[in-house]
Amino acid sequence: MRRERVWGGPSARRGWVGLLGVLALGAIPWGTSLAVSQKYLYVWAGDQARKAPDFLLVVNFDEKSPRYGKVITRRALPSPGETGNEPHHVGLSSDGKILATGGLLSFLKGQKEIFFWDVSEPANPRFLWAADPPLSSIAGEFYALPGGGFLVTMMGGPEGHHPGRVAEFDKDLKLVAEYPETPPEDGFDPHGLSVRPEANLMVTSDFICPASTLHATPGDLELRGSVRVWDFKARSILKTISLPEASGSIDVRLIPKDPKLRCYTAGMTDDTLYLLDTQAGTAAPVFDFATLAKGGWPQLLRMTGDGKRLFITLNRAGKVAMFDTSDPEHPKVLKVLDLGKDSGPHYLALTADEKRLVITDYFLNEDDAGKIHEEGDHKVHVVKVGRDSLELDPRFQLDLNKITAGGPARPHGVAFK
Repeated sequence: MRRERVWGGPSARRGWVGLLGVLALGAIPWGTSLAVSQKYLYVWAGDQARKAPDFLLVVNFDEKSPRYGKVITRRALPSPGETGNEPHHVGLSSDGKILATGGLLSFLKGQKEIFFWDVSEPANPRFLWAADPPLSSIAGEFYALPGGGFLVTMMGGPEGHHPGRVAEFDKDLKLVAEYPETPPEDGFDPHGLSVRPEANLMVTSDFICPASTLHATPGDLELRGSVRVWDFKARSILKTISLPEASGSIDVRLIPKDPKLRCYTAGMTDDTLYLLDTQAGTAAPVFDFATLAKGGWPQLLRMTGDGKRLFITLNRAGKVAMFDTSDPEHPKVLKVLDLGKDSGPHYLALTADEKRLVITDYFLNEDDAGKIHEEGDHKVHVVKVGRDSLELDPRFQLDLNKITAGGPARPHGVAFK
């Protein structure tokens, strides 16, 4: 299979850059109202039948608008490689001008798998080009670098087997490198990604060997259970923290402002939330999700800027939980939002003012190609966040079974601007 490299007013700017720096450092108290106006919601989605092109939706996210929740624009991914990419995670650049979107299964068709869009005109995104790192595949999470560009977790090698890499793109969206040069052979399949640049600390979580999810690979799923601790500036792995079992550590979040430099991850199949000490290299179970829903599949995590609230989707349980993490060793459940049987919540994103949480109901269905079939109900929810409450916004009704003329579509990553 051939793999190609990528070729491809001042005061306001100072205020915007300064705010982004504060956000990156996690220095904004929980619930603080910010001046950033997030009036646009981007939804990266794919045709369920995999016949029509994958697409980017721009949705009115302005609560004061009578068109709140309505689709403004739909942009189809252009050919070649426009279908069957399995839209996955997304990332907005530090200056807010570039949206990067990933394709989880692009490699199955020999297609490029990281797609860059110009969103400098928020309601009118313009596709730029696609990238295809030569040493890795299966694009996962994005991290916007402060000076421009992105880090992207890549779960597999060129053919979808482990080990994976972390790819870096510069401010011009050119591929810089894929890290590490010699990756670990003990199940290095990075999916989750979290960074505290002020502490020169990055963590990635290993989730699954991608090839093991396909029918072409016999046997069971090869889940992982480990978090890698990185020197952020050097882009090098310092240590590996192993969980008690390989339970699918799909995501990881460093706790903002935590002086002990700890982070959380969840075992998807062992119903456990773990607190990891990145300096000591230890992992301790701190919550049993079976008390909320046994076999609920805890997946993606998000945290508030002060580190005192943690949100996590429970995919098979159809629930979203909010924890008080003021005492990281003893997280307390504040609220569990039930989205209903077979809803399948997976991706979630928190607005800059931390007053709204957006959730998409779809994880992954590999259809005839693979072993994972978690369809969800294809809805996109907006949830109003209080100090100890989660409440669905009844004004926002976005169902991707209904808004596309060609039939149902699968929503995944979202971003705001």
